[in-house]
Amino acid sequence: MLDAGDEAWIDALVAVAERDASIARVLREICSLDGTVRTGALALVGAHLRAKNTASDVFDCLDALRRDDVARKISERLG
Repeated sequence: MLDAGDEAWIDALVAVAERDASIARVLREICSLDGTVRTGALALVGAHLRAKNTASDVFDCLDALRRDDVARKISERLG
């Protein structure tokens, strides 16, 4: 079940995607993956980003994208 915090993440991601078509494409691809595959792909992205000085909210975003309900809602919103 999505709560207000989840909806805030979704709103922010969709707003960014609506301003940048390349981000929209990537989000659509990520969100269309099977949950297990999506989790593995995001783990690889996270590992890469940990090697850099990445803000913690980026990792919060990756965690949100691992969730099926969040991915499904983003897919619905992006069309």
